[in-house]
Amino acid sequence: MSSMSKIRIFVSSVQKELAPERAAVAQMVAIDPFLLQHCEVVLYEKQPPTGKPNKKAYLDELKSCQIYTLLLDVEYGTSSGELSATHEEYRLAQDLQMPSLVFVKGMDGKKDASREPETKKFISEIKAAGHKYVRFHDREDLKPALRDAFCQILTKTFQISATPEETEDAEHMIEVASPFETTLMPDVTYTALDGDAVWSLVEVVIEKPGMRIWDDAPEQALVTRGLAVYRSDELAAVNRAAFLLFAPKPATRFPQCELLADAYDEPKISGRPKGQETIDAPLLFSVERALKFIDDHTFHPRRVVGINNLRLTEYPAKALREALVNAVAHRNYDDATRKIILRVFSDRIEIASPGYPLKPLTLAKLRRGNYRPCSRNPLITQTLALLGQMEQRGTGFARMRDAMLDHGLVAPSFSEQDGYFIVTLPGPNGDYDRLRVPADAPGIVPPAVEAALNERQKKIILHVQQVGSVTRGWCVNRFNVVNDTAGRDLRSLVELGILAPQGKGRTARYVWQPAESTDNRPTKLEK
Repeated sequence: MSSMSKIRIFVSSVQKELAPERAAVAQMVAIDPFLLQHCEVVLYEKQPPTGKPNKKAYLDELKSCQIYTLLLDVEYGTSSGELSATHEEYRLAQDLQMPSLVFVKGMDGKKDASREPETKKFISEIKAAGHKYVRFHDREDLKPALRDAFCQILTKTFQISATPEETEDAEHMIEVASPFETTLMPDVTYTALDGDAVWSLVEVVIEKPGMRIWDDAPEQALVTRGLAVYRSDELAAVNRAAFLLFAPKPATRFPQCELLADAYDEPKISGRPKGQETIDAPLLFSVERALKFIDDHTFHPRRVVGINNLRLTEYPAKALREALVNAVAHRNYDDATRKIILRVFSDRIEIASPGYPLKPLTLAKLRRGNYRPCSRNPLITQTLALLGQMEQRGTGFARMRDAMLDHGLVAPSFSEQDGYFIVTLPGPNGDYDRLRVPADAPGIVPPAVEAALNERQKKIILHVQQVGSVTRGWCVNRFNVVNDTAGRDLRSLVELGILAPQGKGRTARYVWQPAESTDNRPTKLEK
């Protein structure tokens, strides 16, 4: 279900006073698989610039929602006239007959006495309208109350009910979730994060067809996903999950975030590794750097398929990515003494992640693929899933196994040792003939295109594979054809996206058309 078709929950409150509680609403939905599937939280924080400023744009936003949630504490909020913005939102929600939930902070009369007079009148109006409200102590106390209330409205108003398994999963995730990732970093604002990494979130959370993106969109995206809250100076302070996901060097504050990579020429650890790297990057990018380290320290045999000379890998990228993403998403970040360890041996790759799988997960269940997803870092996990880096259906290890088998290798193994969960991917160990060409391998020349080539063009392609480039003069001499014929052959290969010219005229050289991403196109035949 796309975000456009989800039930939108509008959260109304005095923004700065209840910033952590507002974030808790977004976090509650983000970590609950059932709510995340059906709902989308709308935290109207700042008004985006428009050609004609609308001082009450928050009311227009409310009209696009289906559930109204009000959080109240001491302050009444800034009045835009007779009523505060929060009070206006409440009145509009009632006029629209929108299902409404009210949560009041404070469990005793002492708290009630400290509220501003306007707030007291507001609460009296809510009571007079027959609305019951739920009292809460803090944001951790608020989360289970929120889930119960949301689920009741989904069932009663929208006929959407959670299964017993979904309810059990949600309660378990709330119980086991580590407070590490939701802890706020008051001294770190969104400006300290990697801009490219954060904008990848903006494109998913905020940018929609026909919607204008504004300068503070990164703030809005982080706050909307429960990854940041606004400070008194109106800058968004991030929590630890956001810092790990998007900070340029998260290990500056949390050394355990480093990923240690070592490569050996032997099947065991030696005192002289052939390669080492300490990776300190946003979680979004650390996996890519780890994949590059593996690519740089493993062998790439060639395989000729038709006129294509393919560059194979020792290990399937899908399996490696799955293992690495799971390591950074599910590791125990409360353990400040351990780091993820990647070891490339001559016969296998090992990825060791701090912390054993959470109960009720067991090694036996992981091996059978018979388990439901569970994470101690649901906010990090859900953000990575939102960005397309992983999925949340509990099929990751099965897909890792299938990728290994499809590559001609044996299935990965899982083990626990000295506080680490270890994924071992057995390699070909020098037997490269067993490796299979992936069914979706991006070949240099697709079979349909190859069928349309003449024999001269096929030989031109083989020549470029061997030496890296070709000239018109070489074609004239090699095939004993006139200059125009050689030119037509080369122009056709350029139009097909196979070759690219460098230079102009008869002295131009033709090389492989640059690919948009890493694929099997060699710049020169590897020996």
